[in-house]
Amino acid sequence: MKLPKAKFTAAGDMLIQRNISTEYEGFKEVRDYICKGDARFFNFESIIYKDGIYGGQFNGGSYHNSDPKTLDIAKAYGFNMLNFANNHTFDWSYGGLLSTLEALKKTDFVHAGVGMNLDEAAAPAYLDTHNARVALISMASSIAGPSAMVGRQSRRIIGRPGVNALRTRRYMEVTQEQLDVLNEIANVSGINAERDISRAEGYVALKENNTSVELGGHIEFHLGETTKYHVELVEKDMKRLEQAIYEAKAQADYILVSIHGHELSGKTKETPADFLIEFAHRCIDMGAHAVLGHGPHLLRPLEIYKNRPIFYSLGDFMLHNESVTFAPEDMYEKYGLTSDDPLCEIYRKRSRNYTVGLLTDHRMMEAVIPYFEMEDGELTHLELMPIELGFGEPRYRLGNPRFSKDHGIIERYAEMSAPYGTKITVREDGIGVVELK
Repeated sequence: MKLPKAKFTAAGDMLIQRNISTEYEGFKEVRDYICKGDARFFNFESIIYKDGIYGGQFNGGSYHNSDPKTLDIAKAYGFNMLNFANNHTFDWSYGGLLSTLEALKKTDFVHAGVGMNLDEAAAPAYLDTHNARVALISMASSIAGPSAMVGRQSRRIIGRPGVNALRTRRYMEVTQEQLDVLNEIANVSGINAERDISRAEGYVALKENNTSVELGGHIEFHLGETTKYHVELVEKDMKRLEQAIYEAKAQADYILVSIHGHELSGKTKETPADFLIEFAHRCIDMGAHAVLGHGPHLLRPLEIYKNRPIFYSLGDFMLHNESVTFAPEDMYEKYGLTSDDPLCEIYRKRSRNYTVGLLTDHRMMEAVIPYFEMEDGELTHLELMPIELGFGEPRYRLGNPRFSKDHGIIERYAEMSAPYGTKITVREDGIGVVELK
């Protein structure tokens, strides 16, 4: 059966901490472009705060907290699908997760990736448009910590709320000479003594062979031919994703997969980790029609794989990173302060007197909003609106998206995407156009 024509727009991280006016100059142009799509997606990089909840022990870098009205602002931009499975989902522990789920129930937003148990968080969510039915499946490889991962319910015990996590197995491959040195360090220091006792008592799995070394249980070193850091996808999580895509095929015309991943390859943030590339390819192989990546707060390459788009990171749609108005004592202590100090002192210290950080790097304030059309499961048109977030403006005013007429954003995006076989040109009106084969 031939699939109908469908239109999509998507945005990256909406890190909203202020109740902004939707009458600012540039709002209408961005909103009208987003509304070209039938399905209109963004990543909600915050939680909906309410009084009485406490800060989590771990957070995504700051304790993001948004007023419920921010969801109305997102709706005013035209969005109808969102993800909030990311490293900020647990900024305010279970209370923040639950308050956000409660707030979303009062809206029409379709969302996936967070739930009261594993089956709920992993399940596709569906949007019915006038042209087609669209499924959204969400995962996150970057989360606040292992405790943020959602838990499956048993026959007797309810599940644990959390994030549909994409886990990885990480280890170092080392030479025999390096392995011998590591063995000597472990034996002389006694760093593994407690773990060895736990293993003997059955609390830690037995080692399968003697060709690996642990140091304090943090990372394993395996004998190999060279020295290399390995990051491998956990197949159990990929199997869960495969089942979700299989289910979505029976329920929807088109399938979008959202992935929140900060991990990189090499030494530049623009280059996605190898496992994220493998993940995206496998999503398409399983039947997804597009992969929507976000997380590192800047643009990462665009790849057209099997005539379906993979956005390794769409960058920041909104960035109010230093407009947080309150935080738990833990965050003050991290920077040698107390809550008797003004909150702005946290960001002054973290940014070394506003000389480093996201707001000092123009790349974090340059992004794209893709608009793409698909028919019968195939990509037929893809264009890109470049946006900028007011780099250089006062911190309390910057961070809101505007159409950028500077061709430099698209040109930089084209340059980073070229090694992936993607060719992007710039129209006279400043919109990027992707050449499809």
